[in-house]
Amino acid sequence: MSIDFGTDIYEEPIVAKTFLSEDAQEGSLRPKTLSEYIGQEKAKGNLAVFIAAAKKRGESLDHVLLHGPPGLGKTTLAGIIAQEMGVNIRITSGPAIEKAGDLAALLTNLSEGDILFVDEIHRLNRSVEEILYPAMEDYAIDIIVGKGPSANSIRLDLPHFTLIGATTRAGQLSAPLRDRFGVTLRLELYTPQELSKIVTRSASILNVDIDPTGALEIARRSRGTPRIANRMLRRVRDFADVRADGVITKKVADEALRALEIDDLGLDPIDHRMMHAIIENYGGGPVGIETLAATIGEEAVTLLDVYEPYLMQLGFLQRTPRGRCVTRKAYEHLGLSVPKSMDEVPEQLSL
Repeated sequence: MSIDFGTDIYEEPIVAKTFLSEDAQEGSLRPKTLSEYIGQEKAKGNLAVFIAAAKKRGESLDHVLLHGPPGLGKTTLAGIIAQEMGVNIRITSGPAIEKAGDLAALLTNLSEGDILFVDEIHRLNRSVEEILYPAMEDYAIDIIVGKGPSANSIRLDLPHFTLIGATTRAGQLSAPLRDRFGVTLRLELYTPQELSKIVTRSASILNVDIDPTGALEIARRSRGTPRIANRMLRRVRDFADVRADGVITKKVADEALRALEIDDLGLDPIDHRMMHAIIENYGGGPVGIETLAATIGEEAVTLLDVYEPYLMQLGFLQRTPRGRCVTRKAYEHLGLSVPKSMDEVPEQLSL
């Protein structure tokens, strides 16, 4: 079957907040133990101590909150904790638990020491969240049976379990819920060297031939995110199979990613549209995030969670009290002439 790489065969973006259809294979790439887990050395070191201490005392691990940008391995780390503790894990998400009864069913079906992993925990319904408070502190839940004057409250004891919550927005967690987590770990963006190791490991699992320069080229453009690195690896593999005898070198990776409109810094078309829109439509800013989202046809939450942090990290975008502004670096990266006003007026400090 012939494949035409001249057409836009990949409709889904590489840089995305949520799982894509191709991420169904991601489970096979996940490390299973802490020793296999690459990067996040500080969080991993602390976690190893907490797990060893809990196992030594014969207790369940304290409740754990994992937070950080999407795609850094929060779900993977939850699975590793279950593996290291030798217990079962139940996986759900905040939006999936609609009623208090749904949470009660999950909690009462846990065994001693089991782990309940709740992704996007900041999106829990408030009434559901309140049931979690006694469950996390006292390992018990109160259920109302009946209606009206005949209603009774029944207290159900729960096994000692560990709740692992994951969120990309720790600031949106209510204070009572956040304070009930005994272990709070923030996952940071990965370095290109760490991502290169991850790409090399994933390539060996996928039976892909890759040399160190090819792995580093993919890692350099992966925005510090393992999920994006694995997506890029699979797509570059397609190019290598058709055009380079299946071997991924630096040249093959560069040509493939350029064909996918991923530039040298890992910026994709949406990043470029954001910066061009601010420059061409709003004179370099400031512009509000909602207005910018409407201008380029994307959701504001996607720009906030996925694109804006990386552009700010590169120094291409600034947040000011009046909105977003592009910087001199953005003009230079896009090959545009820098306005004279930037020479005359100091750039506004970001908040």
